[in-house]
Amino acid sequence: MNEAEAKTLVLDVLSSIAPEADLAGLRGKVALRDELDLDSMDFLNFITFLHQRTGINIPEADYPKLSTLDSAVAYLHR
Repeated sequence: MNEAEAKTLVLDVLSSIAPEADLAGLRGKVALRDELDLDSMDFLNFITFLHQRTGINIPEADYPKLSTLDSAVAYLHR
């Protein structure tokens, strides 16, 4: 998956979790939970949906590596 595909996927998953959010205004280095007002279940759903859509196994220890838009894209692009 290239970087553009990873970003599109992350934004698509976020739009399903927070449909009212302005995703165009996301700042890449700010925590998604803060920017989108996601609670812990929303963030867990984000991780779960990414796993379902990509097949990438995301261990709990890696959750902090998906905390921002930029870090989530980098994680999936790796």
